[in-house]
Amino acid sequence: MATIREIAEKAGVSAGAVSRILNNDATLSVSDSTREKVFKVADALGYKKKERKNLSSKGGFTLGIVQWFTLEEELADPYYLLVRRGIEDYCSKNGISILRFFPSDYASASSDMVSGMKDELKKTDGLVCVGKFSEKEMKKFISICSNTVFLDMDAKNLPASGITMDFYKAVRDSLDYLFSLGHKKIAYLGGREYVGDHEPLKDQRESAFMDYMTKKKIDYKEYLRTGSFTSSSGYEMMNDLFDKNAVPTAIFAASDAIAIGAMRSINEHGLKIPRDISIIGFNDLDACKYTTPALTSVHAPAYEMGAHGANMVFSASNLQAVTPLRIKIPCELMIRESCKEIK
Repeated sequence: MATIREIAEKAGVSAGAVSRILNNDATLSVSDSTREKVFKVADALGYKKKERKNLSSKGGFTLGIVQWFTLEEELADPYYLLVRRGIEDYCSKNGISILRFFPSDYASASSDMVSGMKDELKKTDGLVCVGKFSEKEMKKFISICSNTVFLDMDAKNLPASGITMDFYKAVRDSLDYLFSLGHKKIAYLGGREYVGDHEPLKDQRESAFMDYMTKKKIDYKEYLRTGSFTSSSGYEMMNDLFDKNAVPTAIFAASDAIAIGAMRSINEHGLKIPRDISIIGFNDLDACKYTTPALTSVHAPAYEMGAHGANMVFSASNLQAVTPLRIKIPCELMIRESCKEIK
């Protein structure tokens, strides 16, 4: 028997619109010719109408969550865990069923991760893809489900919506704050992420840092380190600065995990925060309030980004509009005790 999705592909409209047309939803704003076309395609494919599902009830809509991180990686840096919780809480409140996809679960199914997921992905009415994906992978997700939203990854010119953080402004705000305290010897401790066949991604925080320091005509190269977004990497990068005698007066860390590792290294080298070195993290995890001293950090509303992403996918199923949306969520610098003015 034909499915709603097959009818949608033949008729050239969304699956959500087909469902509402076949259920004679008078509130749907659509031309008579489009309604007639959908019914004709349904008849030609031998579609038999089932009992109508109510999208506001449990089981009426199935949302797929494709999580870039593994479960183990979520525990090491819970940023993406917060995103996923935002999605799941929204779905719970709105009676939306969930299918979860972790790349590690499909590693042996196919050399192509997305192809390995394909049959399961087709069971969803919409997708929220969380994290970093190659353009090739993104195109495949869209081809499987046109109602797809990417979170924390720029969808660029692809026909899909996306939500990202405003990293550039967040970094500028952080560096403006450090400069206002008199700091100019500022180190950047960041991480590198990879997509597809180990293709490196340029982190916008790193780009923003370099642009800012260049405009200030300050040579930053000896203070720039890139590792991974973990506490152990932050510890190692800070140790390397000490080994190279490139000790800054302040540090901008691209994640709280990196910042916490760097704080341990600073303490082990007999220096005090913020007396000797000021430090700012990124993400504003709960742990920031309980470090010694409490860590100044950029609040990145990851949970809210997840909820907005789920809402975009669910709402799009009831709209004929297919124009992709690009949203940047503002971040806020949370000033605590880890930064100090210098003369």
